[in-house]
Amino acid sequence: MRRSGSNSDGLAVAVVILAASAACWAGSNYVVPTTTLAAQTANNTSAANTFASQTNGNLGAGNVSKVDIHSLLYSGTDTKIYAHYLLWFGESSHMNVGYSSTNPAEITSQINDMISRGITGVIIDWYGPNNAIDQATQLVMAAAETHPGFTFAIMIDAGAIEWDSCTGCTPQEALISQLQYIEQTYFTSPAYMTLQGQPVVTNFNIDIVYTVDWSAVNSALSTQPAFLFQNNSGFTHTLSDGSYAWVMPTTTDYGMSYLSSFYDDGMTFANEQTVGASYKGFNDTLASWGSNRIMGQQCGQTWLQTFSEINGLYSEGKPLPDLQLVTWNDYEEGTEIESGIDNCLALAAAVAGNGALQWSVSGNENTVDHYTVYISTDGQNLMPLSDAVAGTRALNLCSFSIPSGSYKLFVQAIGRPSLANQMSGAVSYTAACGAIGPETGTATLAASPTSVTMPAGQSASFTITAAPQGGAFNNAITLSCAGLPSTLSCSFSPVTITPGSGTASSVVTISAAVTGMNLPQRRPATVLYASLLLPFGLAGLVFMGSGRSGRCVQRIALCGILAIGLGTVSCGGNMPSSQGTSNPPIAAASYSITINGTSSAAQISTTVSVTVQ
Repeated sequence: MRRSGSNSDGLAVAVVILAASAACWAGSNYVVPTTTLAAQTANNTSAANTFASQTNGNLGAGNVSKVDIHSLLYSGTDTKIYAHYLLWFGESSHMNVGYSSTNPAEITSQINDMISRGITGVIIDWYGPNNAIDQATQLVMAAAETHPGFTFAIMIDAGAIEWDSCTGCTPQEALISQLQYIEQTYFTSPAYMTLQGQPVVTNFNIDIVYTVDWSAVNSALSTQPAFLFQNNSGFTHTLSDGSYAWVMPTTTDYGMSYLSSFYDDGMTFANEQTVGASYKGFNDTLASWGSNRIMGQQCGQTWLQTFSEINGLYSEGKPLPDLQLVTWNDYEEGTEIESGIDNCLALAAAVAGNGALQWSVSGNENTVDHYTVYISTDGQNLMPLSDAVAGTRALNLCSFSIPSGSYKLFVQAIGRPSLANQMSGAVSYTAACGAIGPETGTATLAASPTSVTMPAGQSASFTITAAPQGGAFNNAITLSCAGLPSTLSCSFSPVTITPGSGTASSVVTISAAVTGMNLPQRRPATVLYASLLLPFGLAGLVFMGSGRSGRCVQRIALCGILAIGLGTVSCGGNMPSSQGTSNPPIAAASYSITINGTSSAAQISTTVSVTVQ
């Protein structure tokens, strides 16, 4: 016997199921994870995972900024950045840092890490032939040769003459023997560093410890190298092709007066190479040979000050040729940057009101390059929602088309180059922005920076910020570019912003066409997800699991099958595809580009300048 009202009850159940499925699909369709919380907080360096923070200031292996180190230098810089590189770890006479320098995989990992930070090559602290350091140097040579543009050079340490000298040789004879070995073993490598076609050789403290006739040394070689010496006196040294600066831990001003004097002298020798120095600090209290020399890191300020010293003296029109980072991995003297630099920063976030994500920072915010806000449905798999410039402390969540539902939000402070990244704790957020009220004011657009210079085939970014004027501005503003030549394109992340009673920002990326290439078509990510869903079919409803998450997946699959059957629901968004075309070479030129903001209540704009070289 049929129970009265069963048809309407069944219909109600079906409506509830479809509504739940639609809500579940909406959240999944919006949040498309591209990373994880684990990945954004785990060790992303070549330092050993087991390496822990040390009392000399070395930061334990963790998540550090991979922002290009060049961004710390003056605008338009083409300075080559080299890392001073030590290859003695794994030997019993040195500190255990968790890896061996004679492990090819470790060498490859280190070079990949350097390249990811914008480092151009390495200068190897070398202690003579036929030992573990020399073996590791040959591994570096082999790895560098697989990375076009990445170079290496040898710095002969005074210790090479003391500990790896030929039997019965004088210091000068030992130096000649070692240079002849370098000439035969390394100069011929296509990855070996050159200066105007000559292979580069530096040295450390040889003239302080020994008396050498450098002209006789040079005459003993078939290939005359470019000799770079050290400190101010290096510019006037016999055979000098230039000089390099170093860290001076006994100074009381973090070496700033020394660096200033070095750069001033370098400028007077226009025909010689000036190799600057940047460092995080110095502390040799854990070194077996240490003498308690300490230069504090100042939570990253020492690192930043060494770049500020350069920027106060050099510019695009008066460039610094080379910069050496002192050092990549001298853990024993506390100068390594491999594991990152501690900026002593802490980050806390919270949602205020209906849709304002706010965060606070404890520490020096000048160590922050930018912030990235992530959204997640499970607190583990993350999608970047927006980037915000340093100094920003809030994000209007209602400026995004986030479907109703519950989410987790995170704010990550991306450090300036090689400084530590910091992640906030999870913030619960229920999206329910509701109707937007009437306008009481207007808005303005501003760009930061207002001008950039970039090479052809690359891209540059501006931060576009909308701010209310005369009251809250709750209308969504859609951004677009005008005045673009055919060789440039622009994109926004996000393309729509709503300042409300605060501000809202978007990052616009201006890209110069890559010549001689056809770029493959980019397909909307939602189509891929839809294609992955189809094979499950009805059977997938059975095998997709049980429990709360399983039921959600089942509902999504049911929605997908119903949509396919009805032919009325599209799984793909309105994401544009991009089909590359071959473009003519781009001539160096400057362009004025207008950034327009369009809403139902205002038409606003700002202008940026882009120079393509």
